[in-house]
Amino acid sequence: MKKILLLALIPFLMLSCRDTKKTDTAKITAVAQQEIHQELYGFWVGDFYTAEQLEYDGDMQDAFEKLNINIKKITKDTVIAQSVVSGNSRPLLGKLSEDGGKITFVLDEPGTDKYDGKFEISLVGDTLIGKWNAYKKGLKWPEKEFKLLKKTFEYNASLMLPTESSYVDWSDHKMIKRVDTAEDGKIDTLEANPFYRSASDQIFKLNASTTTLKEEDVKNLRKLDLQIIKNTIFARHGYAFKKQTFRNFFDPVEWYVPVKNNVDNDLTAIENKNIKLLDRFTKYAEDNYDAFGR
Repeated sequence: MKKILLLALIPFLMLSCRDTKKTDTAKITAVAQQEIHQELYGFWVGDFYTAEQLEYDGDMQDAFEKLNINIKKITKDTVIAQSVVSGNSRPLLGKLSEDGGKITFVLDEPGTDKYDGKFEISLVGDTLIGKWNAYKKGLKWPEKEFKLLKKTFEYNASLMLPTESSYVDWSDHKMIKRVDTAEDGKIDTLEANPFYRSASDQIFKLNASTTTLKEEDVKNLRKLDLQIIKNTIFARHGYAFKKQTFRNFFDPVEWYVPVKNNVDNDLTAIENKNIKLLDRFTKYAEDNYDAFGR
């Protein structure tokens, strides 16, 4: 009788053990997936540069790149994030470590692009400080450093480029020979010098996000004026510029946060209408080239 009773209990005991294991596994999984340090979620934005760029004390033709690391989720085992820099958006996966109250991250790009690499980051006060290195050493891609502050991104149609900066396209120039007339009337042709295209102050006056532009507003503008006015629309929406010219103009701007590679669905009716007008006049506009000391 006892033997029969014992045999009858075996399936019940086996099921109980399985249920206990399932419960323990579920608890472990729940702990592992529990989100932590949610105060770190969001955009962290700042300069992305090499040590050589930082030490260079002359005028830089190219501005520091602007890096945005968007931290999306942190658990005990995993950090999910995204980097946006130079018009490239890459998913990041890594882990957060805590040692004596110090928080550090190691975030990896997927490695499917030849320029992918690893971010090593420390939280120092309110700043993420760290370095990035490419996986492929044969590229001779230099180590880059960064200091990022947490920023919110919000579309604001009224944002404009700062007037205290000059907008010269250092990435586009042409060589022009200069002619000099001597006192005796002889004309002497000097060697060719670089001339760069520049924008006028109209880029501070025309806002293509808030005002429907008319043909008379844009018909006499330089080509660079038209391009900047158009791309300021995109910058307000957080477009990540690939072209060096526009990175040089917008990366140094405090309010600009590069968020994504396509903002077509975010544009307003006014903006879409103005873009069509600006594109039409850009086809026939000319640039103003001048010499600038470097």
